[in-house]
Order: sequence, then structure tokens, then C-alpha cells
Amino acid sequence: MKIAIVGFNVEGRATYDYFAAQTTDENRGEHKITICDQSSNTQVPEGVDTILGEQYLNHLSRFDLVIRTAGLPPNKLLESNPDIIGKISSHINEFLKASPTKNIIGVTGTKGKGTTSTLIAKMLEAAGKKVFLGGNIGVPPLTFLPELDEDSWVVLELSSFQLMDLRSSPHIAVCLMVVPEHLNWHSDMEDYVNAKSQLFRRQTSDDIAIYYAGSETSKRIASTSKGWKQPYMAFPGGTVKDDEVVIDNQVVCKTSELKLLGEHNWQNACAAVTTVWKVIQDIEAMRSVLISFSGLEHRLELVRELDGVRYYDDSFGTTPETAMVAVQAFSEPKVLILGGSDKGAEYDQLAQVVASNNVRSVLLIGDQASRLQTALEQAGFTNFVAGGDTMPEIVAKARSIAQNGDVVLLSTGCASFGMFVNYKDRGDKFKAVVGDLGR
Repeated sequence: MKIAIVGFNVEGRATYDYFAAQTTDENRGEHKITICDQSSNTQVPEGVDTILGEQYLNHLSRFDLVIRTAGLPPNKLLESNPDIIGKISSHINEFLKASPTKNIIGVTGTKGKGTTSTLIAKMLEAAGKKVFLGGNIGVPPLTFLPELDEDSWVVLELSSFQLMDLRSSPHIAVCLMVVPEHLNWHSDMEDYVNAKSQLFRRQTSDDIAIYYAGSETSKRIASTSKGWKQPYMAFPGGTVKDDEVVIDNQVVCKTSELKLLGEHNWQNACAAVTTVWKVIQDIEAMRSVLISFSGLEHRLELVRELDGVRYYDDSFGTTPETAMVAVQAFSEPKVLILGGSDKGAEYDQLAQVVASNNVRSVLLIGDQASRLQTALEQAGFTNFVAGGDTMPEIVAKARSIAQNGDVVLLSTGCASFGMFVNYKDRGDKFKAVVGDLGR
């Protein structure tokens, strides 16, 4: 089979390894693999055919199978190759086709996917299951395919980019809160919702669809499933009642015992509890995780405390909605770092939250600084300053404003491009500079 791997990033490399390993399998025959990437400097395995640079999407019709990287939409491939629509696949599609286990849980939503997926995986592990976690969280699932058996459980965090051409649905599909995002990538909100819906669309009556009860959009996405539909943050699913996380009238833990900060993480906890309850009713396994897991990197992550000021990295929060819940997670006075590159979002609601949640000052950075300033002014908030053009400047300005008892919060509400490579780069630089303060 002639295979084109389009986009040679982490996922693309794992896809290459998967198909390359099959060339020694006499029962499957040999594959002829070509790596296509827009960068002419991409490093590829020795001896592999390549199409690198500006022409990397040309003449794909000569291949039998075209595996796209998640960040490259199918319609981009079809612009110059309209006849390959039936040949396009993805890393996730190939994994779902090859997986020996049907015990697969897919988690999508706008934010909270990584946290919820991790909670589900840890809870299942605590209950004695053999569990693998992958997908958008940074682990291509084809890398752990050889370790799976029919009793294994797989938890996949899945973005709209990965879902838009999904050919099969997992046994359990979970939709968290959905709000507008990636509208600079999707044609509109309807396109974004349709991509999320693919996680549920091919479920059967034997499958399970779990969704956030507080979002009509999440409910609408889950409604495309033919499976059993179960809301969370509503009885009998996992919900919060009298300051306790409960499921089916049983108490899992108190909200005050949760290590995860912010009421938005109550939703993530309840989504995980509802999902795991469908697999195994083990209250103690759930509780042990909820009272010990403090979160993923760059998600309301405490970097350090210095001179009575706590510094938090929430660089993963790249939408106004995530910045809002981060601000609301702290009652203390806050010095908030906002701004970055555009994702097609509006800032009016974020500005209202800033104006009403004890924010001492806002540091405005990046291309969206002027739009954010306008929104803040319209909300009656004027305690903003220019944050600077580099992370050392930004942190120095925040430190000069913060007072004993304050929180300095990097939760920009925007993408990172322009100033930083990505949200990880932004968060890493923030942590490095904050770590060096006073030294």
C-alpha cells in the first residue's frame, strides 16, 4: 500500500512507526511510505521518500491512503486533491480500527478535556484496571497499541481537529462544556459543533453518551448518539449537592477536599465520576483520586510563593471562558496577565468578570491588548497597564504591582502565537522567570 503521512510532528512520527513496523509482517505485505511536510527542514528517517516544502500537498491522489496530521483539516487536502476524499484518514482513525479492545472512552469539550481524561484514567487504575491515556493530551495512541489486550481500558482526549473526520465512535463518549473556540480554524460555530458531534454520531444502542447538563450545546452534541444518554451535574449522574460530590445518592468526597482549584473543576470531577460509575462502582477509588490529584501542568499550577505573593501558571487557558473561571477560582486580590493572539473570541463577558472579581490590575500583552483594553473600559475597569514584550518584562511588571496576599495569575484568555511558540512555551517561560525571582 502506498501511504502518505501528511505532517510529521509527534503524531505523524508515531503513525510512521506503526506502518513501518508492518513492512516486516508477511501477512500484511509491505507499505511504501512517503512523508509530506510543509517544512523543508523536517528531519525524517533515513531512506524514506519525502515531499517537503510548499509542494507537500500536491499530487496526493497517487497514494492509496493519506494520513493527515490533526492540525490539517481534510478540506485543505481536498483543495488540490478533490478525488482523495475516500482515502483520507487520521492517527485516531487508524488506532480505533486496529485496537484489540473496545473498552475505549473518548472525551471532548472546549476545556477540561485533559483534566477529566486524566481523572478518569487514574480512577480506573485505582480500581485495578489496566489503563492507557492518550490522544490530544500528548501521547499518540498507536504508540501503546502493542501493549493492549481485550481487557485493557483506553481513555482518549480528543480535540475538534482530531474528530472532524472520525469514522467510528468509542463505547463511552463524554462531552464537557462547549463554548466558541478555534473559530479562526473552523468556518463557524456550527462547523466546530459538528466536529465535536463525530465522537457520538456512530455510537450504537449498546454505547453510552455522557454530557454536561448545564450546556444545551453539549446536550445537542450528545443527542447525535444512538446510545444511552447520561448527563452529569444532574441526578443521577455525578453532581455537587450540599458541598459534596455525589453519584447515585452516594457521597464521593466534599468539595473542600478536592485538590483541583476552582468551581469549574467540580464539573470535571463530576464528569469523571459519572463516566467511571458506568464502568465500576468503586467510591473509594474515585475518592482517592479526587482528594490527591492537584492538576496538570499549565492549568492553575502554583509556581511558587514569594514575599507573600502566589504565582499561578494557567497558560493552557487560551479562551475568555477559561480565563474567567481562573479569575473566579481566587477570592484574593489578583494581578492578571491577559492577551496574546486572536482565536476569533469576544471579550465582553471576560471584562465583566474581571471588573467584578477583585482584580487589582490587568497586564495587557500581545496582539489582542487593544481589544481587551476596549472591553475592559466598557465594563468600567481601568486598572490596566502594558505588560511588556518579553516574559521577564511581564513578570517584573506583575511583581512591582502585586502586594502581600495577592495572586499573580497568567491566564491570558488568548492563544500564544507571536510572542511564544505555543501555550507550553509561554507557561514554561513564565515558570522559569518566576522561579528565578529574588535569586
